[in-house]
Amino acid sequence: MIPSVNKSGDRTIGLLYYLYGPGRAEEHVDPHLVTSFDGMAPDPGRADDFATAIKDLAALLDQPVQALPAHARPAKHVWHTSVRTAPGDRTLSEDEWADVARRVVAATGIDPGEGEPGCRWAVVRHADDHIHIVATLVCEDGSRPDDFRSGKRAQAECRLIEQELGLTRVTAGDGTAAKRPTSAERYKAERQGREQTAREELRETVRRAVAGAQNEEEFFDRLAAAGLLIRKRQAPSGDLLGYKVALVDDRNEDDEPVYFAGSTLAPDLSLPRIRERWSGRQQDPSADARPGAPSGPAQARRRAAAAAWQAVLIIDHGNDQQVARTSRRPERSLTPWPRPPPPTPANNSVTRHGPSNGHPAPIYRPPRGHDRALRQAARDLIYGGPALGRGEDGATTAMVIDMVAFLVIAAAHWHGRKNHAQQAAAARQAAEHLRSAYHSAAQHPMAVLRHRGRRLSQPLQHRQVAHLRQAVPELAEQILAEPGWHALAATLADVEAAGHEPATLLAEAVARRELDTAESVSDVLVWRLRHLADLPAVPEPGTTTPQRAGRPKRPSPRDNNRPRRAR
Repeated sequence: MIPSVNKSGDRTIGLLYYLYGPGRAEEHVDPHLVTSFDGMAPDPGRADDFATAIKDLAALLDQPVQALPAHARPAKHVWHTSVRTAPGDRTLSEDEWADVARRVVAATGIDPGEGEPGCRWAVVRHADDHIHIVATLVCEDGSRPDDFRSGKRAQAECRLIEQELGLTRVTAGDGTAAKRPTSAERYKAERQGREQTAREELRETVRRAVAGAQNEEEFFDRLAAAGLLIRKRQAPSGDLLGYKVALVDDRNEDDEPVYFAGSTLAPDLSLPRIRERWSGRQQDPSADARPGAPSGPAQARRRAAAAAWQAVLIIDHGNDQQVARTSRRPERSLTPWPRPPPPTPANNSVTRHGPSNGHPAPIYRPPRGHDRALRQAARDLIYGGPALGRGEDGATTAMVIDMVAFLVIAAAHWHGRKNHAQQAAAARQAAEHLRSAYHSAAQHPMAVLRHRGRRLSQPLQHRQVAHLRQAVPELAEQILAEPGWHALAATLADVEAAGHEPATLLAEAVARRELDTAESVSDVLVWRLRHLADLPAVPEPGTTTPQRAGRPKRPSPRDNNRPRRAR
């Protein structure tokens, strides 16, 4: 059961006209009053004269507001929340919805009861799965209600109601989530034909700018280069206090750009939080030792794969503070390229840790240090440029996505052990998104490796099977049955040709981390082996897999009869 609180309205009758009207897509069915503050409010949905009844209801709710002197009336006096059950929940009766509404207005301070002054409110229902509560923010005695953090208090009360009514239990969040787009923003995006709301598009753009910037000047240069409008907030001394960004074509009714402050896009995109990244990077000697952009996409992705693997080790063996810092949205830091497919609620869930449980939860802010390599890797990826399709650059893209997917899965397991349910769910959904991206990036390089594996001589194929059975006897049959086995066989031949012992290196690759969550064990082992042996992610065109790895080619009689070139 999810309440959505909004207290920015200034026209009670306007909201009532919408709730009793047909809706934006004729979705409102049988709008009617469920209950009210005194149980005797007029119901426009059941009245013979709708226009008169709705004006009477608005006037009744507004009476305490109008009783105040004009200068003492709040500018935004309309409080509105919808309370919605989860898909699959049973349909609540009118009496049950009425009780839910009374509990919500009491918990939020709108009408606390027990002799305390309260506001006037009414409950409208026009669908089976939700109700709307409308209230005016002036109590009967002219005072203002104690509605501080009313949204969080409503969430906490709904968690209790779910348990008592046997409804779907919504997992409480920790209050650190990025703000969700409002319904008005979503409808506006639909009208304009956008796949994302302006808020979501700005959030993604600012995150990419943060990942690639090393200082304040570069950050704002990257925002401007991305085509955003920027407003900076400065103190009288000239010091920069904050910033706002807007899309060029996102305008309000007055044809003015709609700006969003960084902190309203996400808590970690406020200017003070972004500055923490730069201060940590400046103190990191390893970062200073790596000036300039990487030599190319392939090298950038190899460094990112190494950073991702180090992060996995921290999650497996580090303390809680180190892990908390490392596991904060790693997939967003390390996959700015390729650009993900059009976002869906599942894709975006990584920034939506859900509603708070009613009380502000502590935000993890452990000492910086172990996450710097991830940030530097993200910057390397951005400056390395996009890399998809054929060749080494495209193949290393698949390699790094595979590594980051394991990092996100490790983060999900750690959050699950710590009972961080929202973060664990978000990480699992992010891992699914990364798997989709992996399939796209790995299609060509894996096809090349499988083709080379099928062309291995029979003796060499038998030798790779023997290496596999020696290194991982418990997984051998499963791997041999996978479509990716031939790519692994080709990689084992390359490992042997490079002077490594295939069975030993394969055992090391398997031991690096669990493989239970891998969609294709053979694919995972291909990338681990090529990373461990420092092999090209995909062989250059025309490269032939050695048929007798590690041994020189035996000259043929025809070769001996050829004249030698003069030295």
